[in-house]
Amino acid sequence: MTTDNTKLIAFHLPQFHPIPENNAIWGNGFTEWTNVTKAKPLFKGHYQPHLPKDLGFYDLRVPETRTAQAELANKYGIDGFCYYHYWFNGKLLLERPIEEILERNDPNFPYCLCWANESWSKRWLGENEEIFVQQNYNEEDHYKHAIYLSKYFSDPRYIKNNGKPVFTIYRPSDIPNIEKAIQIFKETCLKETGLELFIVGSNSHEWNTDVLLSYGFDAVLNFRPQLGVLPFSLTDKFNFNRLIRNLRKFGIANGKKRLYEYQEAINIMQLIEPETFDKIIPTVFLGWDNTARKGDAAIVINGDSPELFLNELNRVHRKLQNSSENNKFIFINAWNEWAEGCHLEPDTKNEHAYLETIREFKQQINGR
Repeated sequence: MTTDNTKLIAFHLPQFHPIPENNAIWGNGFTEWTNVTKAKPLFKGHYQPHLPKDLGFYDLRVPETRTAQAELANKYGIDGFCYYHYWFNGKLLLERPIEEILERNDPNFPYCLCWANESWSKRWLGENEEIFVQQNYNEEDHYKHAIYLSKYFSDPRYIKNNGKPVFTIYRPSDIPNIEKAIQIFKETCLKETGLELFIVGSNSHEWNTDVLLSYGFDAVLNFRPQLGVLPFSLTDKFNFNRLIRNLRKFGIANGKKRLYEYQEAINIMQLIEPETFDKIIPTVFLGWDNTARKGDAAIVINGDSPELFLNELNRVHRKLQNSSENNKFIFINAWNEWAEGCHLEPDTKNEHAYLETIREFKQQINGR
């Protein structure tokens, strides 16, 4: 029996507990569930709302919830979580769950961090419109940030690549003099922990992987979905060509709705995918539907299924195996992006189907 040491790491969103900043903008008690439960179908056959099954409408301040998530993920073959981390020039947001995970040393489940370094706005997709928490950068802050992160990098549970803590930056091209920032993070991590940092740049908004690697990143995360590559995806205003497209493909006479099929979206995204996964960490996504956040202006990638998800996992894995400088990670988007219709956590429609797909995939690659 062969053993494949490819690790599946699922992105984890911590916005399932109230914080003062969200209360001030969206109303007291706001969490991601507030959006999820308000979602309504936009067309006939549209699956909304997505409602949780096994774990219910949880609060991530509750330790038992965090343990239940880790146990469920581990049971089906997820090897760790990548928690989104929010740092705004020394100001932390949504930090409580991950800080308590560190302090309590529980759950005993591997994790790493991704700095979601975009301003918070009322638009939900990182656009610089109606911003209520601004992202700013300076070198002094990079030192402070790296010192703060070092306590996580030193944690035995923290996910490492050949002994190096894996840290991802979501929008690297937003950071002025990113080469210097990477140098500061690496030098500070080594000084504080004695460990070399393995720093990854996401191509979610900068598709040229060669450019990202030239900044000094150890690897590039091939983030999915890359929504900007989809036809007519960048505006929610009426578009005649989109009207024709929606009529032909979906039988929907609407020139505003941004509708795509899952396999179609994957095929389009492959057009900008790197030729090999040398120094590239691939991401596979389950689907996408941010109706809960955007209403009629949502981007909906419909027609996803456990079978198509498994096909994409297998395709990506084959390509990874054929790349000599691969890092043996596949990221999954996502564990719990409920307001983006993108979650491994069981819902009332699919229940454990996607988790069973993860289990089947792990059994396949390990020859069992």
